[in-house]
Amino acid sequence: MGVHFITGAGSGIGAAVAGLLAERGEDLWLLARDEERAEVLRSRFPGCRTLAADLAEPAALAAELEKQGLPERLDSLLHVAGVLEPGTVAEFDVGAWQAMLAVNFLAPAELTRLLLPALRAAPGRVVFVNSGAGLHAPPRLGGYAASKFALRALAESLRAEEFRNGVRVTTVFPGEVDTPMQVRLHGALGLPYEPDICLTVDSVATALAGVLDFPPDGTLSELTIRPGC
Repeated sequence: MGVHFITGAGSGIGAAVAGLLAERGEDLWLLARDEERAEVLRSRFPGCRTLAADLAEPAALAAELEKQGLPERLDSLLHVAGVLEPGTVAEFDVGAWQAMLAVNFLAPAELTRLLLPALRAAPGRVVFVNSGAGLHAPPRLGGYAASKFALRALAESLRAEEFRNGVRVTTVFPGEVDTPMQVRLHGALGLPYEPDICLTVDSVATALAGVLDFPPDGTLSELTIRPGC
């Protein structure tokens, strides 16, 4: 039984992978935005350890999480949580850029730093759930794409730095996934939403579990998952 720390377990991909790992009898540490959401996760995943801290405030993560207690050993850290706000470069002000960078990049960087001792102790894996926008920046998604490009850079540096410590780092780039975020995005952009041509959250969760199960003699550096055949 492994020990896994997951962000974004309240919905979408995060909920799917948490459910899959819980069914396997794994030990889960889940991060919620606040205590109300933490209680929901505790009821949904009985036996898990749930912490409350807001990823939108990365500078406060250390104090909040160290107060609640951190695991001494981790087989994996899965960064699944993220935010997306569409808008053009002409429309975005500094606050809009900062909001996405805080949750999508700065918080994963800080959370990884805080949990590296536990990951080295296993040694474990760090998995960054990125996006197709982390490989190609579409119009009206520049802020989101910038945060995901930065996340990819973080993963590359971390992979090289922690290799000798046995910590393996994987970035996963899913295409369009049928999630509430995808529904909101299509609505904001005025585009028709067709869930049947999207990946399911269960498919992505299966791929993430495969990354965790990959033998320790190798590293899945990057994995791209596209909808359809």
